[in-house]
Amino acid sequence: MKLKHLFFLFILFSHPLFAEDTLPITSSGTIKRLQLNSKFIGTRTVDVWLPESYSTDKKYSVLYMQDGQMLFDSSNTWNKLEWGVDETLTSLINQNKIQTCIVVGIWNAGKRRRTEYFPAIPFDILSPKEKALITFPDSAYDSQRIEVSGPQSENYLKFLVDELKPYIDSNFSTYSDRQHTCIAGASMGGLISLYAICEYPSIFGAAACISTHWPGVNIGDLNPVPNAILRYLKIHLPSPQTHRIYYDYGSLTRDAEYKPFQLIADQLMIKKGYTNLNWTTKEFIGDSHSEKSWSKRLAIPMEFLLKKKNQ
Repeated sequence: MKLKHLFFLFILFSHPLFAEDTLPITSSGTIKRLQLNSKFIGTRTVDVWLPESYSTDKKYSVLYMQDGQMLFDSSNTWNKLEWGVDETLTSLINQNKIQTCIVVGIWNAGKRRRTEYFPAIPFDILSPKEKALITFPDSAYDSQRIEVSGPQSENYLKFLVDELKPYIDSNFSTYSDRQHTCIAGASMGGLISLYAICEYPSIFGAAACISTHWPGVNIGDLNPVPNAILRYLKIHLPSPQTHRIYYDYGSLTRDAEYKPFQLIADQLMIKKGYTNLNWTTKEFIGDSHSEKSWSKRLAIPMEFLLKKKNQ
């Protein structure tokens, strides 16, 4: 094991796990909670879900998911909603529809969530005037914009790739290769998942970008962000020979804004060489921008990400 990984493990275990009674209650499987002290993003909670059949005698694919505190137990979430990840994956595993996997749920950064999930390179190509439009000063928090210091997505992804993934692969029975490593999220979580597979194509082999929040910030019609993200995507999409990408969106609430941007993204996928063998975009009429809708259709992106080779 590399020296930096040994150092990281020492830092990890110098911080205690959360109390057992705060763990999410799941319908199946087991949650292992980690509280990590990262040199890139500070202290962060990670919930690792292991299926009922988990055994060190076999290896598992790994699904990294954003907004980890929203995945398993609605009694502990801010809006009393959840994704129902344990129920959906258990059902799919029992039906032999997907590879057996573990889920690594990374908690978001609370008030800094948008800043941490906002892609850094698209931000960098904005003009100073455009940057000023989408940021807020340190003295005046604005949940609809990002911090004036700029995105922290580069540090967040370094945490995932340089610290978290080596720890997961060293301490759980996993396949560590790209082919068995997926990433997923919704809204800003979908945006950072797309950015992750573009920035680290050797690490992540598939991404589910659910209700991708193309606007990045919520400032109305003068928003320069979607165009910057699409310009970035045109250049940085990973190879369709080795990667798979899933997108979707609903038709209600905030999701109603996404279709025009998604249609442009779809054209970029086609120009890159993606086909229905390695890419899909789905529209869900009547679905809103909410955990309720994401939970209802979660089996679809999960089958896309984790489909068995012989199917």
